[in-house]
Amino acid sequence: MLKGNFFRGLGYLGEGFRLIRQPGLRLFVVIPIVINIFLFGILFYFMAEGFAALIAMAMGFLPDWTWLQALDWLFWILYGAVILLMLAYGFVIVANLIGSPFYGYLAELTEKHLTGQEINTDDSWAVIIKDIPRALWREVQKILYYLPRAIGLFIIGLIPVVNLAAAVLWFLFNCWMMALQYVDFPADNHKVSFPALRRLLGDTRLSALGFGLPVALAAMVPVLNLVVVPAAVCGATAYWVRENGSALK
Repeated sequence: MLKGNFFRGLGYLGEGFRLIRQPGLRLFVVIPIVINIFLFGILFYFMAEGFAALIAMAMGFLPDWTWLQALDWLFWILYGAVILLMLAYGFVIVANLIGSPFYGYLAELTEKHLTGQEINTDDSWAVIIKDIPRALWREVQKILYYLPRAIGLFIIGLIPVVNLAAAVLWFLFNCWMMALQYVDFPADNHKVSFPALRRLLGDTRLSALGFGLPVALAAMVPVLNLVVVPAAVCGATAYWVRENGSALK
């Protein structure tokens, strides 16, 4: 039987958006957002330049008719669609890889704000830099957990009749992954392994799915997904404190 409270889980992302406005947390919200905007801006610039060259090449093979040559705007609409899909499905993974050292510390500061208790007395920038390899490896573990299951769901989607359930299963899996992704930051601060975290979240699966649902939806909205990542970290920390943290005491 599924345990937890789905509707309580829904509220944690909203709490995360309130938390990121706290003065003591803002710096570690702004820094990864700025880094993500800068890197994605460069990526999309070079993609646009390459796509422009491809469009020019493709138009060169078409007859030199004015009305036909004017259809290059259709190709740019296609480019826009590709950008939206990248933002929807690839942004969260890349943003977490880039910002993981900051998000771990953001989770630590959020937990201190919520509980008034210190997790780590050493809060220097040197510690954040030292934690980069470990934080990146933690993100790789999540990707390794995600990929085989995503491939399995993709294969299910190719089977007639059975594929009718694939869309529902895929969305539920994404909600579960969003919960795993972000609750992992406060869990990692408490030295909880990734397998142990999966078991803890499994004990309150309805709450986890409730938290993951709005995060999964917000991650698909351009611009909003820039802010939803730090908000999800703060919301996940509130989730950890109230849903799972007591399991370790």
